[in-house]
This record gives sequence, C-alpha cells and structure tokens, in this order.
Amino acid sequence: MSETIVISPTTRQEGHAELSMEVDEEGIVTTGRYFSITPVRGLEKMVVGKRPETAPILVQRICGVCPVTHTLASVEAIDDSLKIDIPKNAKYLREMCLNAHIINSHAIHQFLIAPDYVPEDQRDDVIRNVSEIRKHSQFVEDIVGGEGIHPSDIRIGGMAHNITKNAKNKVKTRIQGMMNLLKEHVEMMATFIEEKELPKHLGEHKQPVFASSNTYGSNTAYSMQDIEEILPESWYDTEKIGKRACTQIPLYRGEVVETGPRARAEKFRKFKERGTKAQNLARTEEMITAANRILELVDQLDTSASVMAKFEIKGTDHMGVGFIEGPRGTNIHTAKVSPEGYISDYRAIVPTTWNIPTMGLATEGFHHDYAPDVIRGYDPCLSCATHMIVRDDETKEVLKNEMIQL
Repeated sequence: MSETIVISPTTRQEGHAELSMEVDEEGIVTTGRYFSITPVRGLEKMVVGKRPETAPILVQRICGVCPVTHTLASVEAIDDSLKIDIPKNAKYLREMCLNAHIINSHAIHQFLIAPDYVPEDQRDDVIRNVSEIRKHSQFVEDIVGGEGIHPSDIRIGGMAHNITKNAKNKVKTRIQGMMNLLKEHVEMMATFIEEKELPKHLGEHKQPVFASSNTYGSNTAYSMQDIEEILPESWYDTEKIGKRACTQIPLYRGEVVETGPRARAEKFRKFKERGTKAQNLARTEEMITAANRILELVDQLDTSASVMAKFEIKGTDHMGVGFIEGPRGTNIHTAKVSPEGYISDYRAIVPTTWNIPTMGLATEGFHHDYAPDVIRGYDPCLSCATHMIVRDDETKEVLKNEMIQL
C-alpha cells in the first residue's frame, strides 16, 4: 500500500519548500513533488511604471544569495530593450563580477553540504578554506561591482565607472594569490564527494540541459518563443499540491530541463557524469573555471577606456532579454520600455523554476531517506521563484485562486 511522506519545510536552501513523495511498501519513491511555498513579494510588478534605472535596484533584492545575477540579468534585458551596445570593457567588468560571485556562492554551498560530505575531523579545515575563498571573491565583487551584496556600479548602458590600474592589479593579485588554496580546496571537496556512499544513480534523470554560456550568458542561445510557463496545477497530479505551490514551471520546447553548474559543464566542458554527486562535483570544479576566467578578463581590461555607452531612455515597447548564467543556472529577465521612458512590462524566469520539476523526477526510484540529498545537489533558491495570486485591493478577497504569469 502506498504512503505519502511530506518533508515541510525542507532545510538548507534559500526560501521555504515542501517535498511530497508517494512511496511504495519498501519506501521507494514512486512520485516526487518538490515545490516552493515561499511568500510572494511581487518585485516584478513593482518595477512596472517606473524609470528603467529603478529596475536593477529593485530586482537585485529578489534574492539575498544571488543579487549580482539578478542585477546583471536586469541591465542586460533593459540594454536589449533600448538597443544599447555597451563598451567591451564594460562587458569585461560585468563578467568579472559575475565570476567572482559564482566562486563566492559555490563556496557557500560547500559550507551547507559540509555536514553531508565532509568527515567531521576535517570539517573545520574546509570551513576555513570556504571563509578565505569567500573573502577574496567578495573583494573582487566589491571592487568591480561597487559592493557584493547590492552591486551599485552595474548600470544600464555599462558600468558606472572603470576601475583604476591599481584596482586592476589588486584584483589580479587577489585571484592569483587564491589559486593554490582554491585548487587544494576543490581537490579536497572532489575527493569527499566521490567517496560519499550514496545509492548508485541517485538524482539522475534523462532531461536535456539548458545553459546559454560557459561563464556569462547569451540571449541568442535560446529562443524565447520556445519557452512556455505553466501553472503548477496543470503539472502536479494532485490539485491540492498544485494550488499550494507558488512557482510557475517553465518548459523549453515542451520539456522540463536541467540548468546550473552541471548543465554548463556538460554543454561546454565535456562533463559526462549525472546525478547528485555530479551536481556537487561540477559546482566545485566550476570555481576553478570562474577564477581562470577572471584572470583572462583582467588581462584584457583597459582601465583607461570608456565603460558607459551614450544612449537615451526612449523605448519602443520592444521586449529586451537578459540571459545570465548564475550560480544556480540560467536566469532570464525580460523588460519593455515604453516610448515615454518607463518600464511597461517586466518578467523573470529564474533558475530554481527550471530545476524544481527536475528535482521531483530525480527523487523517483530511490528510498525516501535520500530525497534531501537530491535537493542539496541542486542548490535551490526559492525566494527567486515566487509568483502571484490576484486579490481585491479593498476586501483582500482572492479573485483568482491561481498564479498569474508575470
């Protein structure tokens, strides 16, 4: 006789979620449903009717873990809507900031999974490494982006200003000085991950990967016309669960896809492994990729060059698209600017929404005790993924007991 097991709330992630599993007599998961129950804030709606420069400031607060990712996706979308071609040195700075953020975020993830993968007698060493790596990567975020938490120097049209020659040398020195520690840490974490005893094929699935770039993002890699967002009640076979979920589910060409570090590694770096261990291994190894990319970019940077395009904020309601490969995967923002110079439409399709159905699929066929390991492999960020219901402003009555596409 089947049984429903619910883990609510799940732990060690950004936001609140619930995992509901149908298990058979042996405790094997036959159906996995993982969904966000994080309260909605509606930041996408808040920016409509405001000046374009307001949007990056507001939407970078969608998530406290990946503000750099949202800031970049926002400015890329508005740049595209206004047909702004930013200077190449501004592109270098934006990509440097993102890759420093990726190192920082991946290190945080390793702190979170340390109780699962790192032997207790070596945990302090790993945590010290994480703290040191974060200190250096945060320094680069601060120098390049203005600050790491809410990067104020990433602007529509490019960057607020170029960095100085002295700052460029400091960035290079910091990353070069960190490389030996980073390589040692990655090798250590890779060993712990490989040695962890987990069921064979845990977290594996057959869905295609979705990644637009190896180290930044490309809005020409995929067609927006091929992306469809559906409501949870049309996906989950239990109406009650579908109504509780506060995320929409995006499909690419009608399929659930996997996005994130492992997807990038498979598509751009010939990474073949799949499953929970592979997710954590790809995320760990990507720290080296990001650090090397920063060193490449800092050598190309001309500190005397302009980093801000000349433009007018006068739109045509053309939908601009910004694809950014954040730590958790492909983050897509779209924006329209009206002829009067105000945001007329704004939407975000964030990494966790792509991965939520995949996490459910990845739990199937395994004992329910291992389901949290799948979740930690994917590193969900649920605060990014919430959408909206419709209420009457005066009575607060729910007018439409479902989410609306933003």
